[in-house]
Amino acid sequence: MEEKKTTGHFLRMPRREFLFTAAGAGAAAALPGGLPGQSAPASPADAMAEKAKQENVVRLLLPQQNGHRNVLDLSGFWQFQLDPEDAGANGGWAHGLPAPRTIAVPSSWNDLFDDAADYLGPAWYFRDAWIPEAWRGRRIFLYFGSVNYAAEVWINGAPMGSHLGGHLPFAFDVTSHLAWDRANPLAVRVENIQTATRVPTGGEERGFFAGYPATHYDFFPYAGIERQVQLAALPENHIEDLTVVTKIEGSAGTVNVKAQASGEWSGAGKVQLARGGTAINARLDFRGGVAEATLRVPGAVFWSPETPHLYPLEVALEAHGATLDSYHLDIGIRTIEVRGPMAEDFLLNGKPIFLKGFSRHEDFPVSGRGLNLPVTVRDAELLKWTGANSFRTSHYPYSPECMELADRYGFLVIDEIPAVGMSFSDGEANIQKRLEQCLRDIDDLVFRDKNHPSVIAWSVANEPGPGGQPGRGGSNAGAVAAGTAFFTKLVGRAREIDSRPATFTTVEGGPFEWTALCDFACLNAYFGWYSLGGRLDEAAKAFGEYLDHAHEVLHKPIVITECGAEAIPGDHDAPPRMWSEEYQVEFLRNYLEVVGKRPYMAGFHVWNFHDFKTPQSIIRALGKNNKGVFTRDRQPKMAAHFLRSRWNPKA
Repeated sequence: MEEKKTTGHFLRMPRREFLFTAAGAGAAAALPGGLPGQSAPASPADAMAEKAKQENVVRLLLPQQNGHRNVLDLSGFWQFQLDPEDAGANGGWAHGLPAPRTIAVPSSWNDLFDDAADYLGPAWYFRDAWIPEAWRGRRIFLYFGSVNYAAEVWINGAPMGSHLGGHLPFAFDVTSHLAWDRANPLAVRVENIQTATRVPTGGEERGFFAGYPATHYDFFPYAGIERQVQLAALPENHIEDLTVVTKIEGSAGTVNVKAQASGEWSGAGKVQLARGGTAINARLDFRGGVAEATLRVPGAVFWSPETPHLYPLEVALEAHGATLDSYHLDIGIRTIEVRGPMAEDFLLNGKPIFLKGFSRHEDFPVSGRGLNLPVTVRDAELLKWTGANSFRTSHYPYSPECMELADRYGFLVIDEIPAVGMSFSDGEANIQKRLEQCLRDIDDLVFRDKNHPSVIAWSVANEPGPGGQPGRGGSNAGAVAAGTAFFTKLVGRAREIDSRPATFTTVEGGPFEWTALCDFACLNAYFGWYSLGGRLDEAAKAFGEYLDHAHEVLHKPIVITECGAEAIPGDHDAPPRMWSEEYQVEFLRNYLEVVGKRPYMAGFHVWNFHDFKTPQSIIRALGKNNKGVFTRDRQPKMAAHFLRSRWNPKA
């Protein structure tokens, strides 16, 4: 296997080449109960108008306030109105809502309004935005951290563009569309209609997790503007992209910085790394918008879970002795590599690392999947409390704030795109549309997160299956071949644009032909719950046999990325029986013992860190998945205390 090292690879992409689509205005037909169906095909005129709008969509570095950049946060109270008849675009709602109520941005609308609890169809957000007079002459961008799932945006009644896909940021250059002497009306149409061609997929009820609303995945399909909305003012000549790659040379670290400036700008710049009371500097010579420099840091403190040391790094553009623009990063010097078949070949800073932690969800009562900063901090504290050193962003990218805390706390992160529950038996056209979305998601995720030392791998999917029930069963040779081609492209794309290991997670019955494409194997296993329920001894034996077979076939280090049993908080039983807290503890105890006997095992992640909301169904009591070791409001179950005794015994 080719050795995988360091922190990133320069991702230089043209600013206006990204293709995003959304359902055309007025296209969705309302179904009984107010849930819109799939969109009707757009007319040629609609398609031309949509293409024109998409030219404004850009990737933008996370907005940052400094001496050369300004940020205006538009989060707060917005006007909001459901649009089950999809009448808003033709009804002039871009200029104002006829019967609005108040909504908090960011948040998910489903946990706020009783009449929208299960509603996923079109809804509108509206507010006014004043532009500071001091911003004249600047490039002004409208930045969305996450809108789930499809967004169309208007300013002063003019369409700015559209975006498809949740959990990742997008932006529009709105400079020429703003008024300076009055408020600027801002309108956003949002919908999260479940269809077969979206990522993740949804729609018709099917399979083991069939429920309401109908999804092809086992978590609630929250909708809305779920992270901040910001206006960012940048200099005309500004930094568009930064890529930091670190290496270790003995006791020293090297920091390679590649910078991209707007408009293929040519000129001077500098990069500076703060080290105690001193600084390490290097010049940047921009030609055609690109510059590169390498800094050597003697006696470096290497980033790890035990020592999550961050170095402040500043990159600047300069002209005639003045600074035109600057951008700040906190970077960690570390390497990650996978170079062989055993656990000791999964290396952080050249030393074996074993992942201990959880798969998780961004989910909390009332705020739903909306950014909740106090909960983000509390989760980090509880992860440390258990002794965890890692987590996976199941099953979508988490907020930039969560990634920032991972850097600060020293958590190792498997960073995952939203491709959960996909199958390959519904035709080439649907598969191709999902592939296009997944490729965009990988590009967006790497662009956003490539400079985080906490990110040690990219995951391009969770529990895909050939057909039928996602991830379980299915032997159609054509579907397996289609999936092989699909994941060859996705894993290849991740490797093309970054040097971290690439992987995805599979579950019992998932084709090993697909997992063989990965740098290390991520396996989900539920012997003792979905199979062999109540028979813990038999389940442990079956789990061990599954792991041994997987390693024999794949010959790669293996990380368990999901395993768990549901426990209703406060339910106790002796002897341990399913749904009791005691059963959850014994399930995890058996799994840890099985993993501990196998030298090829490189990690163990419990499903789940906390209970989380799901669609209503006969297999999810109270519309929740209760496999969390903490409750949904973050109170510990017995399993949390058990894991702490194993992972953090000296605490």
